[in-house]
Amino acid sequence: MTQRIAVLGATGSIGDSTLAILAAHTQNYDVYALSGYQRLDKLFALCQQFEPRRVCVPTADVDSFSQRLNEAGLTIDVVSGDSGLIDIATDTQVDTVVAAIVGAAGLPSTLAAARAGKRILLANKEALVMAGQVMIAAVKRHNATLLPIDSEHNAIFQCLPTAIQQDNTCIHESNHGVRKLWLTASGGPFLQRSFEHMQQASIAEAVKHPNWSMGQKISVDSATMMNKGLELIEACHLFDLPESKINVVIHPQSIIHSMVEYSDGSFLAQLGSPDMKTPIAHALSYPERINSGSQPLDLYALSGLEFIKPDLQKFACLRLARQAMQAGTQATIILNAANEIAVSAFLAGQLRLTDIANINEQALTEIQVPLLDLNANIDDILAIDKIARHHTEALVTEMA
Repeated sequence: MTQRIAVLGATGSIGDSTLAILAAHTQNYDVYALSGYQRLDKLFALCQQFEPRRVCVPTADVDSFSQRLNEAGLTIDVVSGDSGLIDIATDTQVDTVVAAIVGAAGLPSTLAAARAGKRILLANKEALVMAGQVMIAAVKRHNATLLPIDSEHNAIFQCLPTAIQQDNTCIHESNHGVRKLWLTASGGPFLQRSFEHMQQASIAEAVKHPNWSMGQKISVDSATMMNKGLELIEACHLFDLPESKINVVIHPQSIIHSMVEYSDGSFLAQLGSPDMKTPIAHALSYPERINSGSQPLDLYALSGLEFIKPDLQKFACLRLARQAMQAGTQATIILNAANEIAVSAFLAGQLRLTDIANINEQALTEIQVPLLDLNANIDDILAIDKIARHHTEALVTEMA
């Protein structure tokens, strides 16, 4: 049976990898809907290639984009904004939602997909960083399926027993013997550089990842290791574990994508070339397997695998993520919002790369908001997000 797929965030790097797989397996998958935000020329080209039934664009671009589609002879329903994304995510014709929108903007549609009982391929880590308890509860309550496509979380998922894959609370059962999870990190472009070098780093240096091809925001997060901090928070929610049960190890080769440590002394690891098509293909076809189109790993070509303990003074964002997870959901919302504002300011030339961690720490220390409990809803979450962004913008102005 053909799966109907909605790719939210189709013009980013995750969208590229997903659509490459879908194009190679048209007998199994139908591109039902796409969304894009800034690269509308690219989105238009994708509409020409895949001819989806629906597409979501920014509200200001609906008329012009609709006209371009009509002139090209394409009959596609055009929707817009958050409401359009939610409409696509909950469309009864959609089987699978690829949640690949970067940042907090992806939260409402991802949560809506969960509440609609969809199969969700999750690349938007902010959905769990900001609303982990709410999101996981919605998945369970509405019988949705949540499959991680971040390479690290997908690797851990693959290394866990089927019982835990199907119900994360089974991770606590002693017969499964899970002792710890290990998230691997590349260390980014400044692993071998000094903190002083990082202070003077250019935007071009910060976004030049040694192993992966990613967007600017996630590349900067990798340079500061905030990306690994956000992945740590995400892993706590995905696998129902406290942060103390999740270790981070720098593995510069990006060959081992993450590991599970068991009580009998075994480590199970998932290996592969650094190509996002591998975890995406796994999640698309789970519990079966399909050809991802990625380059097979050549074990004979591997000269060695390194493992390094992270320097939490140099990469303070990783330390801050642990602190935020310990403090509770309101703190992880603040950290995520502050980081998005700080990264944006760095990319605009207003801050140094190392200022990002300072801004994040100030935000966590200074912003006072109510504690969130299990009954929190998305309005409560977005209210804290708004407060944190406003406060962080003021911090950036002071520091700049």
